[in-house]
Amino acid sequence: MTASTILCVNGRDVTVQADPRTPLLYVLRNDLGLNGPKYGCGLGECGACAVLIGDRAARSCTVPIGAVKTRPITTLEGLGTERDPHPVQAAFIAHQAAQCGYCLNGMIIATVALLRANPRPAEAEIRQALRHHLCRCGTHIEILAAVRAAAAPADTGDRTCGDRT
Repeated sequence: MTASTILCVNGRDVTVQADPRTPLLYVLRNDLGLNGPKYGCGLGECGACAVLIGDRAARSCTVPIGAVKTRPITTLEGLGTERDPHPVQAAFIAHQAAQCGYCLNGMIIATVALLRANPRPAEAEIRQALRHHLCRCGTHIEILAAVRAAAAPADTGDRTCGDRT
């Protein structure tokens, strides 16, 4: 049952033709060409597919597009650019918090969500926020350092979409 759905993705309204039960990840990657969220496990276990829905991190492989409604979706591409990275992205670059890079989407999205909710998290809160994001390369120390560095005051606001009625 294909339907026309309007989503607010990275600050702009987009219309997609898909079944409302279609996982958000499939629409983001296949229909909109956004490669930040990755297909990892398909079960919401690894965090590679994380996106922000509003200010909360969500596993896009388990969220049907019909459940998103009018809440804004932000992917890694919507946070910043190569020339003007988001402060969290800049911290991950500065602290060389990547090897293969597959987990970075989820780690960065989880960090942005954490810092929006708590701009000055304690070490235990950082570890708690990242605990369900899998990194198999072993850059855990660098990732934690990047999150601590990003916890400095920064603009973490969402870009907004037009009103929908």
